[in-house]
Amino acid sequence: MMQYDVSILTAFALYLLAMLAIGVYYSRSQQRLSDYILGGRSLGPWITSMSAEASDMSGWMLMGVPGFAYSTGISAAWIAIGIAIGTYLNWQFVSQRLRNYTEVANNSLTMPDYLKNRFHDEKNIIRIISAIFILIFFLIYTSSGFVSGGKLFESVFGMDYFSALLLSAGVVVIYTFLGGFMAVCWTDFIQGCMMFLAIVLVPLVGMIAFGGCDAVMTRLATTAPNLLEMAPDTTTTGIIGIISALAWGIGYFGQPHILVRFMAIGDPTELKKSKHIAMTWVVISLAAAVLVGLVGKVIVPTPLVGADSEKVFLVMSRQLFPPFASGLILSAVLAAIMSTASSQLLVTASAISKDFYHTFVRKNASDKELIYVSRLTVLVVAALAIVLALNPNSYILTMVSYAWAGFGAAFGPTILLSLYWKNMTKNGALAGIIVGGLTVLIWKQFAWFGLYEIVPGFLFSLIAIYIVSKLDGGPSQEIQDEFEQAIHHTPKISVLHNEEE
Repeated sequence: MMQYDVSILTAFALYLLAMLAIGVYYSRSQQRLSDYILGGRSLGPWITSMSAEASDMSGWMLMGVPGFAYSTGISAAWIAIGIAIGTYLNWQFVSQRLRNYTEVANNSLTMPDYLKNRFHDEKNIIRIISAIFILIFFLIYTSSGFVSGGKLFESVFGMDYFSALLLSAGVVVIYTFLGGFMAVCWTDFIQGCMMFLAIVLVPLVGMIAFGGCDAVMTRLATTAPNLLEMAPDTTTTGIIGIISALAWGIGYFGQPHILVRFMAIGDPTELKKSKHIAMTWVVISLAAAVLVGLVGKVIVPTPLVGADSEKVFLVMSRQLFPPFASGLILSAVLAAIMSTASSQLLVTASAISKDFYHTFVRKNASDKELIYVSRLTVLVVAALAIVLALNPNSYILTMVSYAWAGFGAAFGPTILLSLYWKNMTKNGALAGIIVGGLTVLIWKQFAWFGLYEIVPGFLFSLIAIYIVSKLDGGPSQEIQDEFEQAIHHTPKISVLHNEEE
């Protein structure tokens, strides 16, 4: 066992050192705030797509979805289907318009910055409310990632939870603190590749070890046929459950850490290529994640009960592969956690430095000063997230779904309509953000009908935007003209766009 742990530890150490080296490398190139926040809008299609998906798919893809499939069977695919549809719609309808509009809207660097410039909010009300929502929900979201990392190290190495938590959080903080957006994006690219290989390899090797796909499905059909039913519960409760699972997809339109990738690509015309790369990654990865749970049900010798079902990927990795290879595969779990947590820390830091400090504290602050403020924010937010993550019994999936719904309902309708409806007003945007966010907060407490809170939150936000904008009588002619300019905008292609050429 000691030799096994040393081999796994060696693989983990090599991975972590590589991630830290990237952070140190890019720390030398941060001269402007736009470099730290958006990498100077210089990303290519591969980095854009892989970074977006890696920052999206946290530990829940390698632990949550397989665990759900292990417990409930192939019906877990409804979440995967919802996510895949949402990913496609986000790339298809949001990515290019948002990239172009943020450039037209005074070269906006953050989502609150964009909304402020889009609606000419000189009082910065949208910006401050957006920054507050981002801070609150990302604290919850980031802490869930730290909990996942802590549990991973605790499970693999037998460390005490607190030490494991500090170790996993520390690495994320260091390379985010040093390298900013480019470090996060390049590490996301590597982590996305690792996650993809791991989630595909584990179920394939598991099926081969058991005798093939037919043998696995035959065993499931014999021992647990209900696991092969897409709709095992056809009652009203079951249908609401399916609707709630599919509704994860509408959350994509409001996730700041994903939307910021669209804003950062060097050549927006390459977003189509990025979409194809991203969709290939997402469909295969999510299908494999469900398959992990089904194969695990057959090949894991000791049944996993309750929350332990989320460890099926970890158990299979150690069961099927030699120690060093197992360590590399388990590093993919850490990669999933780190890629999302680092992106969330950076977006939060960007919101505080650009949308709060620069706007309300020091309007004449230099870019170097704002970078320092961003880095300090990373440390403070990470410390708060660690405090929230101190309880090892925290429900990770519950925390993630709550934050996901909050962002999706508060910002999703606002972002969508701001890109497609010329007559949307500043007050309409404010109403949408506030109504969507509050609906999620209230609905979550009562869990009416068992319906995922993002559904009513998204719907009520849309209605609020429409009604208030109509009551306002529409925006000024200047804003409408700018909308037309953004829709027909020919973007500048960054001279820095050469990292993949």
